[in-house]
Order: sequence, then C-alpha cells, then structure tokens
Amino acid sequence: MTKTPILSLAPMAGVTDWPMRLLCAEMGCNYTTTEMVSAQGLLQAPDTLRVYKYLLAVHPDEPRPRVQIFGHRVDYMTRAAARLADTGLFSGLDINMGCPAQKIVSSGSGSALLRDLPLCAEIISAVRKVSSLPLSVKMRLGWDDVHLCAVELARIAQDCGADLLTVHGRTRAQQYSGKADWDAIRQVKEAVSIPVLCNGDVNSAASALKALEITGCDGVAIGRGALGNPFLFREIADALRGETPRPPTDDEIVSTAIRHGQMMLEWKGERSAVPEMRKHLCWYIHGRRGAARLRTRITSADTMREVFDLLREFAALQKADE
Repeated sequence: MTKTPILSLAPMAGVTDWPMRLLCAEMGCNYTTTEMVSAQGLLQAPDTLRVYKYLLAVHPDEPRPRVQIFGHRVDYMTRAAARLADTGLFSGLDINMGCPAQKIVSSGSGSALLRDLPLCAEIISAVRKVSSLPLSVKMRLGWDDVHLCAVELARIAQDCGADLLTVHGRTRAQQYSGKADWDAIRQVKEAVSIPVLCNGDVNSAASALKALEITGCDGVAIGRGALGNPFLFREIADALRGETPRPPTDDEIVSTAIRHGQMMLEWKGERSAVPEMRKHLCWYIHGRRGAARLRTRITSADTMREVFDLLREFAALQKADE
C-alpha cells in the first residue's frame, strides 16, 4: 500500500461533474475522474455540442481530474485520448472496461470488453502510445462468476503500460447487487506491482479501513457512497489519521447542498440546474427525519429558490427535533 492511501471519487455518469468533484476534493478526496466520455461521440460531435462542453468542464479551483473514456474501437479510443490529452485540462487518462449499463455493453464497450482480453490489450497499448499522461483502467472482476478475468486483465493492463487500476469487486452480471468481493480484489493487487484501488461497498470510514486491510490496496474508489455525501472523504481521512471521524451536522449538510446548487445554477442556468440538482438534493437529505415528504416536494420544484427554501425548512425541522 502507498504511504498515503488514495481516496478516489469513482466516475459516475450524470454525477461526477466539476461541482461534485470540487466538493469532494475539499473534503479530502485526492483523486477524481470525470464522467465517462464516449470516444466515438467526442470525435463525431460538433464542437458546439453542449453535452461535451459540460462533460469536459474543469473548474480552476479543483485539482485536475483524470478523464475517463469508453469505447471498443481502437482508432476512436486513440484519437479521442490524444485529443483529450492535448487540452491540458486533465491529469491523466482512464479507460472504462467495467460499466455494466446495457446501453454501453450492447455497443461492445464497458464490461463487454471483459469478454475480449486481446482487444483490451490492443486498446490499452494503443492509448498508451498516444500520450505520456498517466494511464489507468477501471474494470470489474469479470463478465459473470464463470468468466472471471480480473487478475489476467490486470496483468495485461500493467504489461501494456497502465499506471493504475481500479477494480470493482463485482461481475457485470451482478450489476450492483450482492456484496463486493474484496478477497478477489486482493488477488488482483497481489498479481501486479502498479497501484490498485478497491471499489465497491465503501460507504463509511469503517468500511474503508476494512477494505484497505483485506485487499492490501493502495486506496479506495468511492462511487455510490459519495452520493449526497462528500463528507465521507473527510471521515475516512480522519480515520486514517487515527482520529474520530467527523460526520456532518444538519446545518453543514444543508449549507453544502445549497452551495452545490448555487454552483450548478451559475454554471448551467436554472433550466438545466434545477432538474439535475433534484437527485443530488434528495441524496443529501436521505435517511433523515422528514426526508420522504420533502423529497416529493423537491422533485416538483421549478426553481432553485424553491429548492433552497425547502432545504432551509428541512434544517429548521431537524433543529425542532433536537
């Protein structure tokens, strides 16, 4: 394990844009990655297409993220990697070989690549040749329990020039069900000499410490555990220092959610920011008193001001219950 474990925000479509990355970085996350970017889409889209403008946006105050690309054609992957590297916006390149979404898999990308290791090797080698930026690969344990390939793919990735691996401890067939297999991730870690991040079921400071102990990994990559909870990185950092983790107060949750919304509003404007922020705001209040009732009202709010008023109402409700 590296001296200071890596605390990574795992890439999530529709989630890990710059406001989310910035908030997590401020809480102690020291490794972030963009939402996944289609190599083919990037190359074929008009330069004026707003979706890629948003996907590739990096805020000057955030540590430079890695950019994640997905695809299955070597030519598209290399050309997209070269273009993204040339922007100077990103600290590294990450290849997605683990996304289980049917839309991605049906195109031959994401987890579908786990069924074609020679193609994986070709893609990684080709991308390595077009850029000197650090190169990482995100993968799963395999296609299903019968076809496990993480150890073999990890060795291939290392031999082809990858600098770091992120391993989700489930197969594609599992999607996000069942438990992440940390013992299987340990086998990957023991098979290679490059850093490996453990991904899956890290949702608390205690689970992060346990994952690091079991896997021997160089850090953890947190996806769903960070939804509405950038504070998790602070709690894990506290625990790693041997200190008592500092959970957020209700006031901190509300003020952070409002700040998140304000950043989205200033960046994308109300028409786009309000519908995108609804899910984030529901995640922020999840599991707290009155959350179910407030969630219904948030999902029907039309303006960010309405949403902020509801959050302040929520804060007042928490204080009344103390």
